[in-house]
Amino acid sequence: MTRFMRGFFIMWVVLRYGLDELVLTSFRRPWLSTAARVMSFGRDLRAPRGQRLRQALEHLGPIFVKFGQVLSTRRDLLPVDIADELAQLQDNVPPFPTSVAIATIERAFRRPVDSIFTSFEREPVASASIAQVHFATLVDKHGRTRDVAVKVLRPGMLPVIEKDLHLMRTMAGWVERLSDDGRRLKVREVVGEFDKYLHDELDLVREAAAAAQLRRNMDGLNLVMIPEMLWDFCHSDVMVMERMYGVPISQIDRLRDAGVDVKKLARDGVTIFFTQVFRDGFFHADMHPGNIQVSLAPETFGRYISLDFGIIGTLTESDKEYLAQNFAAFFRRDYKRVAQLHIESGWVPPGTRVDELEAAVRTVCEPYFDRPLKEISLGLLLMRLFQTSRRFQVEIQPQLVLLQKTLLNIEGLGRQLDPDLDLWSTAKPFLEKWMLEQVGPQKLIDELRDQAPRYAKMLPDLPRLLHDFLHHRPADHRRDLEDLLIEQRRTNRLLQRIVYGGVGFALGLVAMQLLNARLHLF
Repeated sequence: MTRFMRGFFIMWVVLRYGLDELVLTSFRRPWLSTAARVMSFGRDLRAPRGQRLRQALEHLGPIFVKFGQVLSTRRDLLPVDIADELAQLQDNVPPFPTSVAIATIERAFRRPVDSIFTSFEREPVASASIAQVHFATLVDKHGRTRDVAVKVLRPGMLPVIEKDLHLMRTMAGWVERLSDDGRRLKVREVVGEFDKYLHDELDLVREAAAAAQLRRNMDGLNLVMIPEMLWDFCHSDVMVMERMYGVPISQIDRLRDAGVDVKKLARDGVTIFFTQVFRDGFFHADMHPGNIQVSLAPETFGRYISLDFGIIGTLTESDKEYLAQNFAAFFRRDYKRVAQLHIESGWVPPGTRVDELEAAVRTVCEPYFDRPLKEISLGLLLMRLFQTSRRFQVEIQPQLVLLQKTLLNIEGLGRQLDPDLDLWSTAKPFLEKWMLEQVGPQKLIDELRDQAPRYAKMLPDLPRLLHDFLHHRPADHRRDLEDLLIEQRRTNRLLQRIVYGGVGFALGLVAMQLLNARLHLF
């Protein structure tokens, strides 16, 4: 009954804001357009369609607001006017009562809140669709008084999310059945990705673990600070972390007045993003200005402070390699390589002509090079790339939705800090260094070191395994193995020549250096 009432409320909002008319008129089928005109009779639908969609999502509640934010980054899925309107959605909702927050904390730790914290601020400092944050102080297990931030999950979220996601999956199925673009854009898989990270946000222990991983990854970079998690006070509904002190990054005038190098801050932001994506494959995927501060403390002056780790993006090694090669090819303006990578990855049909795809990508990207960030819109660039992808039937990869969203966040942050930032020249050296590390000698050494324990364990068993195989397998299998061993010996001899040649080359370089030094002495 509750699910039925929720569905009825959603349908009422859909009809009130004319979303049915918006959906039906987007399909190129005459009978659907006729049905849209009939159904819109008697309703005032003069407001722009993007505005109506945004207001409807705000009316439906925080889950739909968050989904609208994700949709606003999918410019391959939405027209420009709708995407721009959805980008105005703010993830700010009224706080829930402090008494409820305190009850959640006491239920999680089975202790009165006053016995946990020496002080607890009743007024929340921040409130979002999933949780809200209070400042407090406590005495940790080492007897130190710590200033902390207490994040408390909004109660009753899971049942609402489950109902809403069920309806989203149903609607996504309709879109894929009615639209060819819906199938190409994998709308159901996009909803599935949204489902995954939304459920992740409901487990604050998972968020704390993600924050701890980011903190380890960023240790030593000296560009960004991640709050320490206090594990004795972390629960699926409550998360207690080190309180961070900084200035919101949106307060640029205040940062300048304090002496912060804002241009360096913009470059550091690009470095942090590419480090998290391409080095670690583990990145903060909600980097809007509300989650970023800048430290003014003398020992950490000018460093970023990252907050709110509910949405974390991950990439596989193949994803990282594919993206890095694409970026590197873009920065070299090697559009032919970009086209080849799309075909090799299977993202476009195998019969696609490389020269045609190359020309299309060149047409989109070439006008943007050698321009400062203030003259570049990544959103517009992505939109044009996705228009090209539609022409060439490119398969959209749902696992990259969060990366695209974060890219747009980075663009907005960089534009705010330094409109003259050259995004391409800032990112190019990092990517070239990363690519060298992936194919260079150090990568080979690292892989050999990682695999050494496995090979060491296998070597003692190898003679017995060969003996058993040769004596218990048919003769043709024995011949295959003998051929394989002969080929292996040839490979070993080749590797030996390569290694000896490399050693000889290195010794030759050393000898030349010594000879030069001796000549200089004379």
